[in-house]
Amino acid sequence: MARAAARLPENVPGDLFVDSTCIDCDLCRQLAPETFAQSARSLSFVARQPATPEQQQQRAMIALVTCPTASIGTVSHASAAPAVAALPERIESEVYFCGFASADSYGASSYLIRRTDGNVLVDSPRAAEPLMRRIAELGGVRWLFLTHADDVADHRRWARALRLHARDARGPTSAAARTTWSSRSGGTDPTALAPDLVAVPVPGHTAGSTALLYRDTFLFTGDHLWWSPNYQRLHASRGVCWHSWPGAATLAREAARAALRVGAPRPRPRGTHAPSAEAMRLDLEQALAALFATA
Repeated sequence: MARAAARLPENVPGDLFVDSTCIDCDLCRQLAPETFAQSARSLSFVARQPATPEQQQQRAMIALVTCPTASIGTVSHASAAPAVAALPERIESEVYFCGFASADSYGASSYLIRRTDGNVLVDSPRAAEPLMRRIAELGGVRWLFLTHADDVADHRRWARALRLHARDARGPTSAAARTTWSSRSGGTDPTALAPDLVAVPVPGHTAGSTALLYRDTFLFTGDHLWWSPNYQRLHASRGVCWHSWPGAATLAREAARAALRVGAPRPRPRGTHAPSAEAMRLDLEQALAALFATA
């Protein structure tokens, strides 16, 4: 629980605050950019107190519930029940943002794909009872697809049937070896896991990093590619490509072959949740050019 006594000095006066346990995962700024901002110390803070309409207040409370380190709080101890009930939040079609991020995955986003052939959870959220109950109501989880080895959080509590590239089956996921997969030609070819699901190996962040393409429309990129507010485009970073920086360009190369949208917690700046397939193609081509220029 966030402590008012540890309230960051950057917060504007008012009920909502961020305390000193913030790890700068960026989720609150993604979910409620009208409320949260990044400080010069690279920590999130409340730049503007939520105001009417109520929807703005709801966005801030969803950020509070999602925060992996419980670093967001209210002096009034306002109820988060409506925000809890709003998760998982539908993005588009059958794709939902789970919220309830885990500190064990450094605040990584998780998504639920509802499918007639069984739901897929993409990366593991915190195993919070309200979220688990709601996902059960939506049909449960048939497969848990882990994009890479370090966003696994509470994976053992979500599903027995894991999908993880064999190159990343180690440490906490080593017990999942029987459910790993490895594509042909040494594990680098895109592999169809189902008619509507294609795993695209993108060795870069980790050796087994893999993007998941759903219905040629939604691309779940893990820690491999993201929207950068600084560059105002899709971006990848040499600093987090622990396995291979040249391999990072693979994602943009493969993704640019199709017209895609990228899943995001809510419609956000163009490049994360594009308004059209053509807009996403252009964003991917820009990222591709930047990646190859520095690879």
